[in-house]
Amino acid sequence: MLTMMIGEVANFVAYVFAPAVLVTPLGALSIIVSAVLAHFMLKERLQKLGVLGCVSCIVGSVVIVIHAPQEHSLSSVEEIWNLATQPAFLIYSGAALSIVLALVLHFEPRYGHTNILVYLGICSLTGSLTVVSIKAIGIAIKLTLEGISQIAYPQTWLFVTVAVVCVIAQLNYLNKALDTFNTAIVSPIYYVMFTTLTIVASAIMFKDWSGQNVSNIASELCGFITVLSGTVLLHTAREQEMAPTAASISWYINRGSADTLKSVEEDHFVMLLSSDSPDYVK
Repeated sequence: MLTMMIGEVANFVAYVFAPAVLVTPLGALSIIVSAVLAHFMLKERLQKLGVLGCVSCIVGSVVIVIHAPQEHSLSSVEEIWNLATQPAFLIYSGAALSIVLALVLHFEPRYGHTNILVYLGICSLTGSLTVVSIKAIGIAIKLTLEGISQIAYPQTWLFVTVAVVCVIAQLNYLNKALDTFNTAIVSPIYYVMFTTLTIVASAIMFKDWSGQNVSNIASELCGFITVLSGTVLLHTAREQEMAPTAASISWYINRGSADTLKSVEEDHFVMLLSSDSPDYVK
């Protein structure tokens, strides 16, 4: 728990000094560390498919870091507020909130327990707004520590309110998704949706890609797709490892005799004895 808290604080700080286009996809590196540690400490075998997934995540992360845009310097919360109230981001925020309300009020009661995209859609859309709000809060804290207090600005507390509400909603519906569906299915789909929407929201609000040429943007997208592919491969390997082995099971009903019977495949052998057999045990 302590190391997880330290990691989340470090992730929060990373959003202050780097664009979300860079920080969010690199979250896949935690999956690699978990897989490697589980291999050595928990004796969970890392299969070839899992190794391929780790390599894909590393390659994609390196490509993203090489072609990542520079962080734009912001001097006040008011400047961030101006970015948040530009027409493009207002359209995105309005569309995101409208879709969330539709999913919560209409689709969740009807399809929430059968369609995984309902819960994860709510989590991902609110999560994208959470990230931009947390980035704004982090910049406000940074400026305050540098001697330029941002506490008196009402926009600071508005960003805090949005972040708290979105985090609560995000955690609530993510827990519902995990309770309803298999974790091996929830994790990769949620990572893909959350990361994609976060990059879109940050690119619209903070204009992360402004000033970059087409080659760099294309390289970042290719690196992002590579990371997503590696994440899916890792979770696919985990799902295959957790699934029961598909071995043929031979069932034999032997009444009155306990002679050992052998099948062609001896992976599983089950013998059912009648209650009058001398080898019958209650």
